[in-house]
Amino acid sequence: MKRSLTIRFAVFAALCLFLALVSFAPPAAAQGCAMCYQNASASGPQGAQALRHGILILMLPTLTLFTGIFALIYRRRNVAR
Repeated sequence: MKRSLTIRFAVFAALCLFLALVSFAPPAAAQGCAMCYQNASASGPQGAQALRHGILILMLPTLTLFTGIFALIYRRRNVAR
C-alpha cells in the first residue's frame, strides 16, 4: 500500500517537473547563436519550413529511445526482487 502511494507521488512529481520545464522552453529556445539566427531568417519561408521539419525528424529517434528505455524499465520494475 505504501509503495503504491510512493509511486503515485513520484509520478506526480515527475509530471509537475515536466510541466515546469515545458513552460520555460520558449525563453530557452532563444539561446541560439547570432549566425544561426541570421542564416535561418535569411532563408525565407521554405527554409524555415525545412528547419521545422528537420527538428521534428531529429526528435523522433530521441523520443523513440526514451520511450523504449522507459517502457523496458517499467516492465521490469519488479524483476529485481
